[in-house]
Amino acid sequence: MEPLNTQTICSQIAKQVRDAHTGGNWTGVSLKQGLEGITWQQATSKVENCNTIAVLVFHINYYMHALLNVLKGTPLNASDKYSFDLPPITSQVQWEQLISKVFAEAEEAAGLIEQLPESKLTETFVLEKYGTYYRNLAGMLEHLHYHLGQITLIKKLLLQREQPS
Repeated sequence: MEPLNTQTICSQIAKQVRDAHTGGNWTGVSLKQGLEGITWQQATSKVENCNTIAVLVFHINYYMHALLNVLKGTPLNASDKYSFDLPPITSQVQWEQLISKVFAEAEEAAGLIEQLPESKLTETFVLEKYGTYYRNLAGMLEHLHYHLGQITLIKKLLLQREQPS
């Protein structure tokens, strides 16, 4: 591993994206760890009035997908009102396809973030109202960790509910 002072800020952000998804981050939990062992039935089960794990995974990736498209040079085509609109999941295959998409798009985004010139971080992200690239990259990571906490708690509640009394 190269010393911190020779890494670019963009390479550090890319590492944070990877670590939040697959492990090694400061919080000690990753999306991969949070989703380990979760079946499609568990992922689509409601606990109280919380979102399901599957909906939260879709929601996390909705914004990653939008960010990825911008990094690829395509227009921003996302709206908060659609960010929880998960198509029905009715099989383990569909659940695994969603998870695969999440990790593939995160890795693709991390690769593009690594290639960004440092000057891009202070540029406007699509429209001035969205702030800078840095604000959106950092916000996407904050958003992921926020919902990862929810996923972790919901998973614990689901597993407790499944335990024989």
